[in-house]
Parts: sequence; C-alpha cells; structure tokens
Amino acid sequence: MKKALTIIISVAVIILDQIFKLLAIGILKPAEKITVIGGLLDFTYVENRGMAFGLLSNQRWIFITLTSAVIIALLIAIFRLKTQHMTFYVAAALLIGGGVGNMIDRILYGFVVDYIHLSFFPPVCNFADYCVTAGVIVFLVYLFFYTDFLKSGGKRINTDE
Repeated sequence: MKKALTIIISVAVIILDQIFKLLAIGILKPAEKITVIGGLLDFTYVENRGMAFGLLSNQRWIFITLTSAVIIALLIAIFRLKTQHMTFYVAAALLIGGGVGNMIDRILYGFVVDYIHLSFFPPVCNFADYCVTAGVIVFLVYLFFYTDFLKSGGKRINTDE
C-alpha cells in the first residue's frame, strides 16, 4: 500500500508541477513578473539552463542522466527495501516527483521553468525544486531518526523497522 501511495504522490507532484509551469509560461512569460506580496513574494518567469544558482549552465544531458540515475535508484529502493516507515516513502515520492518534473522541462524545452521568487532567497525556483528540497529534508529526518545510521557510524542502515 505504501509503495502504491508513493507512486501516486510522485505522479501528483509531477502533474501539479507541470500545471504550474504551463501557467508560468502562459501568464508570467509575457508579464515577466507579478508581485504577490510586496517585498516578500514575486512570481517571476526565468528559464534556468543550469542547476541551483545557474551552475553548470547548458549541461542539460548531465542533469537528465544524473536525475534518471537517482530516480532509478529510488524506485529500486522503494520496491526492494524492507522499510515500513512512511517517512522514507514520502521522501522518495517528493524526490521522484520533483526530479521528474524538472527533467520533463529539460527534455521538452532544454531548460527548467522557474517562477517562485522569495525576497530572502535570491534564486528563482519552482514547485519541483521545493519538492526536491522537502524530500531531502524528510529523507534526512528518516535517516537520522528512524534508522540506526548514527549508531553504526554511517556503515549500515537498518531497514527492517
């Protein structure tokens, strides 16, 4: 059941991400910027051809390859690990959904559509980026609090909980 829910959440993230990006292309691209909360939140259309902070610009096949490898590894982990803890599955769903959402952009457009700009965080991001970030945080919570990773010095993860 948890494995199916993981796939459902991943697909929901992908669908929402692509809807938001289509809206950004249709509404923000012509407008360039819409202020939602002055001094805090703007929706700004950006074509990101790199990764965070524009690093490795125009290297889309590297990102597609790395993202594919991570998604395959996560899918294998979902179906092979014996963990029963929902935290792992939520993390995997967010990572897969966000990763696939951005990978779709890279394949279709050659760049990722970014549109969320918070004044205290300079880069413009998107829903998929925030899902990946949340997925990493949830995975770290799982790793440090629901496995014996810290007790074993990082050598072994108990996945039988």
